[in-house]
Parts: sequence; structure tokens; C-alpha cells
Amino acid sequence: MTCLESCRAAREADLEAYVARIRTCRICRDTPLGARLPHEPRPVLRVSTTARLLVASQAPGLRVHATGLPFNDPSGDRLRAWMGVTRETFYDEALIAIVPMGFCFPGYSPAKADLPPRPECREAWHDELFNLMPQIECILAIGLYAQAYHFARLGRPLRRGASLAEIVAAQSPADARPRLIALPHPSWRNNGWIKRNPWFESDVLPGLRQAVVEGTT
Repeated sequence: MTCLESCRAAREADLEAYVARIRTCRICRDTPLGARLPHEPRPVLRVSTTARLLVASQAPGLRVHATGLPFNDPSGDRLRAWMGVTRETFYDEALIAIVPMGFCFPGYSPAKADLPPRPECREAWHDELFNLMPQIECILAIGLYAQAYHFARLGRPLRRGASLAEIVAAQSPADARPRLIALPHPSWRNNGWIKRNPWFESDVLPGLRQAVVEGTT
């Protein structure tokens, strides 16, 4: 085994061990920062040491919690259409990593809307997780929680009070590494935002698809 192969194997082992710890995490159930998670945790993420494209999302919904497969819902269908990829490519961990800001379904609000991502995940796990994946070249930051975290983590903090439209419109340069592409959540709840901002589909999606091609080939 060459030195390069040995280093790669060691990094894969480190990442695998770290993810195994994440998958058994019960912080939000046993020692939460706020209200206790109202159900058993089921952390959902997909990572590897080879994926150069990262889908940085919010938190699993109820259907994802039940299946363990991220974006296994109509939102995922729309996201894959935006990206121009098949389900097979989207779920190929060697090509695309998927890491939500909250690993577990956070539950519903009294109005039956999904609660925000649990903060315990970010505080306990995210920084080191991304240290173990330095090969990531492009991040699709979906929603304000993921955008705030990743832009700040990479030394490009968002302007305080910036709207989603401002964040999505102000994409990072194509030669920035890692490149950050901000996206609205593909949920049907954002249909109104998408209709009010037609430039998203005409101006942002072509560049997104090109970045996805470059990140998966």
C-alpha cells in the first residue's frame, strides 16, 4: 500500500467511526438544549471521503424519518429536477454527500409545521464532520439554517437580516472552493417564493446544473 492509499484508508476509517457515533447520538432525547425530542432519534445522513458535492439541508421530515432515506419525498423529486440528476446519481454516496443541519426529524409545531433543525447536532457534530471531508468542492446550501452555518464556517458570513432572495441571488464565484450555491427549500411551501422570483429558475438553475455536472464527473 502506498502512502497515499494508506492516508486515504485512514481517513475513510476516521469518517466511518465518526458517522457511527452520530448514528447512535441521543443528545436531543437524553440531554437536550431545550425541549426533549418527542420521539426516538433516527439520525439521517449520507457521506463519504470521495463525494465532492454536498447537499446541505435543513432536517428530515416525517417520511424521511420513517424510511431513513433523505429527500425521499416530493421535495426530493423537485430538488433532483433542479439539479438535473437521477435518483441513482443522487443517492450515490461516492458522488453526493447529504448532511442536514439537524440529523433527526425535529417534530411538529402546534400549527403542524416542521420544527427548526435541532441545534444539538450542529454544536456536537458538524464542525468535525466537515473537517473529515476536505474533498468537498461544492455545497448546495438549502434553506436559511444551512446557509447561515456554511457561509459562516467558510469565512463568508451572511449580512445580518439578508432575505432568502438576496442570499440566493448573490451566488459565490464559480472558482471559489468550496463553492457555495444557496437554494430555497424545494418544498411546496416555497411555490409562492419561486413564482415571485422567476429569475431563480431562469438564472440560477442553469449554473446549478453545471456545478452538479462538474461535481459528479
